[in-house]
Amino acid sequence: MRHYEIVLLIHPDQSEQVPAMLERYKGVITAGGGKIHRVEDWGRRQMAYLIQKLAKAHYLCINIECSKEVLAELETGFRFNDAVLRHLTVLKSKAESTPSVMMKPSDREDRRAPQESAA
Repeated sequence: MRHYEIVLLIHPDQSEQVPAMLERYKGVITAGGGKIHRVEDWGRRQMAYLIQKLAKAHYLCINIECSKEVLAELETGFRFNDAVLRHLTVLKSKAESTPSVMMKPSDREDRRAPQESAA
């Protein structure tokens, strides 16, 4: 089985359905004998450019281990789900279960906090 990282951009009006969608995709992965290593909900974020006249989207990142058949089934589900604006699947060399850069606190915020309290 191979390791993949999947990033989904979901329509902002469908943010309430994200947990249900995530459970459905998890079910497909585990039913196919795959494993889920990391799930991160990045929340609503500003996009770099408009997609379907939308400026924001709900971002979701999933690191999984599955077969090609399960991945094809997932991507077909993404393609025919109107709530999924975009999806990106990246092949990884190993499983990643540590928090991604998006989930780690930024250095700018860490540096800014002491300066504000000193003033």
